[in-house]
Amino acid sequence: MAMETAVPLATGKARAERVPVKVVAATVAGNALEFFDFIAYNFFAVYIGKTFFPTSNPMTSLLLSVGVFGVGFLFRPLGGVLIGAYADRAGRKPAMLLTIVLITVGTIGLAVTPSYATIGIAAPLIVVFCRLVQGLALGGEVGPASVFLIEIAPPNKRAFYSSWQLASQGLAALAASGLGMILSLALAPAELEAWGWRVPFLLCLVLVPVALYLRHAMPETLEQGEVRAKADAERPSLRSQSAFIVLAVLVILGGTVSTYAANYMTTYGLTTLHLPPSTAFAATVLGGAATFLLSLLGGWLADRHGRRAVMLWPRLVLTVATWPLFLLLQAYPTALMLCVTTVVMMGLTALGGAAAFAAIPELLPRSVRATGVAIGYAIGVSVFGGSTQFVITWLLGVTKDPTSPAWYVTATSVISLVATWFVRESRGRKL
Repeated sequence: MAMETAVPLATGKARAERVPVKVVAATVAGNALEFFDFIAYNFFAVYIGKTFFPTSNPMTSLLLSVGVFGVGFLFRPLGGVLIGAYADRAGRKPAMLLTIVLITVGTIGLAVTPSYATIGIAAPLIVVFCRLVQGLALGGEVGPASVFLIEIAPPNKRAFYSSWQLASQGLAALAASGLGMILSLALAPAELEAWGWRVPFLLCLVLVPVALYLRHAMPETLEQGEVRAKADAERPSLRSQSAFIVLAVLVILGGTVSTYAANYMTTYGLTTLHLPPSTAFAATVLGGAATFLLSLLGGWLADRHGRRAVMLWPRLVLTVATWPLFLLLQAYPTALMLCVTTVVMMGLTALGGAAAFAAIPELLPRSVRATGVAIGYAIGVSVFGGSTQFVITWLLGVTKDPTSPAWYVTATSVISLVATWFVRESRGRKL
């Protein structure tokens, strides 16, 4: 895709002015669309497992399904390196257009692939390929999108603008789980298992042209001409930022595990608590709403009180509260406790995550910013996000203890807390 010749938006006087709503909407719409598709697989894992990985043991089928969910994370680091580097060289806009195209390929495959009963072993193989393509797209999406929001923002509102990246993930979770709840109420269980789970992926395809149109009209924030040539001459190497990228991975892992553990609550409600599908989906509807609202609050607070404080305190509270929440959920396995647990986990993660989405790109040089953010995020999410649901399912199966997911969330949160302590304050830092 050709580089735009327009003057970058995030330079000079422009950065002090209000950014057009449609520019932020273009970033959020594309990001939400890609996460909607990825999260929808998570919410419908039980039905996807029965369709493509049928076995005599329901737990084995679910393990295979969430295992393939993890397969999508394998290509995230590769997507982060390739598409992040492309964004640092060709521009943020073409990189974000490319990720929309890739996610579309993966979505088409999931939406139309026949079941195992129809085409045999080809069905799960196609699903695995689609997950790999989606992983490549998402691995390359977060870096350019996060950096773009930071670079278009006025200096005193960078955290709030960047918080829309995480808020869009909340919108995706809200939309995917809301649609899941509607389908579970409107369709009989047999219909939901047979074809109803495909509806979200088909709807996602309908919205792709809208996202492409919005992103095509976006400005570019990467320097051009003589300014770009000077930047390239002074370009820091990615290797020089390796220590900080490792630190970023450790910061991200806590939020990643708690996010995907909270997203798993739909499956937890269905398989462990044996709640009706509509009740299980209701918990993640509320969780998505909490992510959306508290992401924006976290960005607003980080602009006023600094990044480090807003990163540290919510993570500390979540570290202390997770196991008691699961104990209460075990003692009172009701819809209310499932909703409370999900909302607390997703809300606190979003509150601190919004500040992290500002701090990490702010502490990286512009010339390797998209690549560094993409690699840090992709590795953190690939290693820990991709394995979270498999680990939780395995822990539940081995220990027979409904509170076992809390062990994993708490342990990774402690690691993330220690890493966050070493992150420098970046509020007011010149980009």
